[in-house]
Parts: sequence; structure tokens; C-alpha cells
Amino acid sequence: MKTVHIISIFLVLVLAQLFVPAKMIFDQEKVLTKGVSYKFKTQPVDPSDPFKGKYIYLNYEINSAVSKDTTWVNGSPIYIALATDALGFATVKRFSRTAFEDSDYIQAKVDWYNKMNQTVHFSFPFTEFYMNEAKAYEAEVAHMNAQSDSLPNNTYALVYVFEGKAVLDNVFINDIPIADYVEK
Repeated sequence: MKTVHIISIFLVLVLAQLFVPAKMIFDQEKVLTKGVSYKFKTQPVDPSDPFKGKYIYLNYEINSAVSKDTTWVNGSPIYIALATDALGFATVKRFSRTAFEDSDYIQAKVDWYNKMNQTVHFSFPFTEFYMNEAKAYEAEVAHMNAQSDSLPNNTYALVYVFEGKAVLDNVFINDIPIADYVEK
């Protein structure tokens, strides 16, 4: 009888260990297949953390919005409803402390509120783009060089958004995926 309980507990633990990563993968795939894609203009890259692995750290041009509400708290959630501009890049349509029902939105995090400029600054949950270890450094250098280029809108991240979740699909330089751009 004791052996049956031990085997049952073992099977439950095995199933739980399989279920959790499978659910995470399924949720990301759902966003990629059912979500709407948005292009986010990127800003110059900050240095990366060598302990997290090989990735490119991304800053985005849209990282704040005008707000007369001075009660924003650092670290609190902020919901950003998205729209696209004439060039096809993501813009802030509106923002709120609660999720939207009628438009694509992303849950971000409040970084700080600037009383002088009356702006709330926020950060998106997709700032790290992981890639092949051998190409990561060259990609970071290529991204920095493209940022200093005089061409407007030549670097951007393609992000899929679905029901408040966002998945960073790829980073582009001059409309070429960054891994392919590095190989040129």
C-alpha cells in the first residue's frame, strides 16, 4: 500500500514538471499565432549582463506618456493600449491602471513619475532578445552601429501582442532579421 502512494506521488510530480514548461511554451505560441504584431522602434543598446547569457538588451523609444495623475507608484503595473503610426510603428494609444477590453494592450511596469514634465515612465517586459551565442556580440555591435546611422527607423523589434501578453519575435536592422544581418 505504501508503494502505491509513493508511485502516485512520483507520477504527480513528473506530470507537474512536464505540465509547467509545456503551458509556458503553449502560452507563448498562442501569442505568436493569435496575436497582433507591432514594430517597436529601439534606442541604443545598454551593456548586457554576462551572467544571464548571450542576449541583446533593448531600449524602446516609447517608454513614457504624459499624465497629470501624480499617484503612479514605482513598480506598479500599467496597461498600455497600442496603436500604430503612419510608418507602422507602435505608439501609445492610451494607458490605465486596469486592463483594456477593447484594444490590444501590454502590461508594463511603472519606473517613475516625473512631476516636472508630468510624464509616467514605464518599461516593457520584452527588453532582452536571446540569440545564438556565437552571433550575440556581433549583433549587439551591429545594432549599436545601426542606431548611430543617420537613417530613421532602421532598427526595431517585432513584438506580438495578445490579451495583455507580449512575445518578442525578432529584432530587425533595415528590415533584415538581426541574425541574418550579422551574417552579411
